[in-house]
Amino acid sequence: MFAAFGLFPLLYTAYVSLYRVELQTPGDLEWRGFGNYASVFGDEFFWTALRNTFTIGVLSTVPQLVMALGLAHLLNYKLRGRTFVRTAMLLPYATSVAAATLVFAQLFGRDFGLINYVLGLVGISPVDWQTGTVASQVAVSSIVVWRWTGYNALIYLAGMQSIPSELYEAAEVDGASRWRQFIHVTLPGLRPTIVFTVVVSTIGATQLFGEPLLFEGSISGGISHQYQTLGLYMYEQGWGFFHLGRAAAIAWVMFVLIVLLVGANALVARRRSRKEAGR
Repeated sequence: MFAAFGLFPLLYTAYVSLYRVELQTPGDLEWRGFGNYASVFGDEFFWTALRNTFTIGVLSTVPQLVMALGLAHLLNYKLRGRTFVRTAMLLPYATSVAAATLVFAQLFGRDFGLINYVLGLVGISPVDWQTGTVASQVAVSSIVVWRWTGYNALIYLAGMQSIPSELYEAAEVDGASRWRQFIHVTLPGLRPTIVFTVVVSTIGATQLFGEPLLFEGSISGGISHQYQTLGLYMYEQGWGFFHLGRAAAIAWVMFVLIVLLVGANALVARRRSRKEAGR
């Protein structure tokens, strides 16, 4: 199963990236070597998409994981209706990307959107959420935050419940407040879980596609490519301009980028573990 649906497409994509292949004639291959990669790296819109992917990834991942950690910490205590809250937190994750993005596109509408209406109540001028670079990236990031915060909160909650209760009891006997228990007991115990969510969120941010595509319905990611991600850029090259070879090259650039980011996260986590072991 892995060879058929994982390994073969990966290797075949690498093979196609070395040829000139058009969507209209996928059987006609013209050898280009690394010409597709040179064309990609020479395209200014690739670097724009790379920069947008990074900024949208930061804007969506950092608030998402911080909020998820706080929600999990609250749910870790005995509260009324905890089961209902946990179920409700998964509803955004269960919602389709298309439905969520279309709703958020209406909320962030310039003329009749609810967000601008609320801003107007406090004296702030309407924001053009689809044209502005920062505004559009914040709007797209908010969709990702809404969909994935509850999912990550439940992962953190599962990690918290695996921490031995004796550690909390010992900290309480020593007079540690809940905040100090969270800093000195919960966070160290959650370190493997936090690394896991950071890695998964990084991969998801690099592959972000549905939200920016449906936010305005443009494969260019806005009139000036202001929120076009690498996934959307690859789709534009392959299915907008019909350059399948160049799209395959972009896919492999994304793959290498993900490997480097995951490797960097693993290296940082390993160094921290060695420092703590040395103490």
